[in-house]
Amino acid sequence: MKVARLVIGLGALSVVAAACGGGSSGGNATVQGGKSDNHLVVLTDDKHLQLSDNIVAVVRKSVDKPALEDALNKVDTTLTQDDLVAMNARATNQHDAPDAIAKDYVTQKGLTDGLSGGSGKVTVGAANFSENQILANLYKQVLEAAGYSVTVKDVQSREVYEPALEHGQLDVMPEYAATLTEFLNTKDNGANATPLAKTDIDQTLAALKTIGGKHGLVPLEASDATDQNAFAVRKDFAAKWGLSSLSDLTKVKGTLVLGGPPECPTRPFCKPGLEQTYGVHFTGFKSLDAGGPLTRAAIQQGKVQIGLVFSSDPALAPS
Repeated sequence: MKVARLVIGLGALSVVAAACGGGSSGGNATVQGGKSDNHLVVLTDDKHLQLSDNIVAVVRKSVDKPALEDALNKVDTTLTQDDLVAMNARATNQHDAPDAIAKDYVTQKGLTDGLSGGSGKVTVGAANFSENQILANLYKQVLEAAGYSVTVKDVQSREVYEPALEHGQLDVMPEYAATLTEFLNTKDNGANATPLAKTDIDQTLAALKTIGGKHGLVPLEASDATDQNAFAVRKDFAAKWGLSSLSDLTKVKGTLVLGGPPECPTRPFCKPGLEQTYGVHFTGFKSLDAGGPLTRAAIQQGKVQIGLVFSSDPALAPS
């Protein structure tokens, strides 16, 4: 779902173009709407295999003020995984505009209450996919409530908008902690740089503060909501084997085929990671897409028993 979707392997980044991803790799298993047995359950990443790609507001240091931080942190500390998936689903299924979705959420959660002290102009970047546009509009509305004059500016790739953020064409950007950390790490240290992002968000955020500081960028508080790799099974398959976490996969007897992008068998955060971290034995692998419709359909049709999805996929919202 992000501008540059990462299926991350240690020592190198595999950038995969992707549409909206899905689900939740943290917290409780999430059921894709309704009662049909072929709906999807995302299994909890209970041993923290995936890097922490939590949503975080990143601001240009020269505009970083307490009033601005208070407003943006109020959004990110309120936002939950279920909230993010539900807003993504509304954008996908109802085709509602990002600003309308954001307005309803801000009102529902009372996010403008008590905000004040801001002044001047602020430009918020919005990448070219609905999730990021919703986040940008959430930021816009709370910043306006705090007293700022806010413009949302559409942006394209991180290679373009990150320098714009450094140099003042943008002031605030909804970002993804691990992805931005490794983007800056690669920018500074080359493609073979030792990875800095971790599975623990506190450690990733600490690394991002350090490397971001070199570029005049300040990450604020990280949200619990993520947009990262997750793994899903069918509802009836989960019920049959008592699955709620990835650790539970060792209970499965018989066929267990994994579906995912072509690079999954060699990526430490995909097939090898599941095998080494969770002790899972797969009976096969099917090359599909990176958390997209081919993988979701293969799981639902029983062509694979488990597949890589993305934790904020709108398809994972309850109906």
